[in-house]
Amino acid sequence: MRNQFKKVLYLLVFIAINPARAGSYEDFFHALDADNPVVVAQLLERGFDPNTPNPKGVPALIAALKVPAPKVASLLVRQPDLKVEARNAQDESPLMLAALRGYLEVCALLIERDADVNKSGWAPLHYAATESHIAVMQLLLDQHAYIDAASPNGTTPLMMAAMYGNASAVKLLLEAGADPTIKNDLGLTAIDFAERVKNTDSTTIIAAFIRARRPKGAW
Repeated sequence: MRNQFKKVLYLLVFIAINPARAGSYEDFFHALDADNPVVVAQLLERGFDPNTPNPKGVPALIAALKVPAPKVASLLVRQPDLKVEARNAQDESPLMLAALRGYLEVCALLIERDADVNKSGWAPLHYAATESHIAVMQLLLDQHAYIDAASPNGTTPLMMAAMYGNASAVKLLLEAGADPTIKNDLGLTAIDFAERVKNTDSTTIIAAFIRARRPKGAW
């Protein structure tokens, strides 16, 4: 609540101190919503702050990723003074939302600018795994994303891939070293997540990996 108040206060101060820019503010977010990078670029060149929150208090880059407005997002992420770790009210970072959308280039640029690959709580890898964005998942893993990152309720990226993603995402995580035996706060494993949605392909793959981890019998 306090962060939301601060964002709204910033917006009011911005307009009060810069009455001539009030029109620019409206133009900027109209162009963002329309994914019009030409108008956004013109306003940025005139000094518009790329970190300005929209009327709901959401930072511009996060707003662009939510719309989605991929062209504007790609433009904003290249601005030198962009705050790459700005968060929304749900504690989502730009890297998380870019991972959810599968925007590989935007993710790479954010990481290049030191975006937090291992953000605490829900992490970018959770979001990429949810939509089975294989290239983004591989990028995050290559950048040392913690493969068994636990969300606030103990859910791992593998669990998200098992329930919402596809077998390819599940296989990638398992082959990269994800632990299929971890349980979340409800005592559920990745195979339980897959079974809940009758994701038989993922269930089969996870079961095979679990069997392969068991010690071989002596004859």
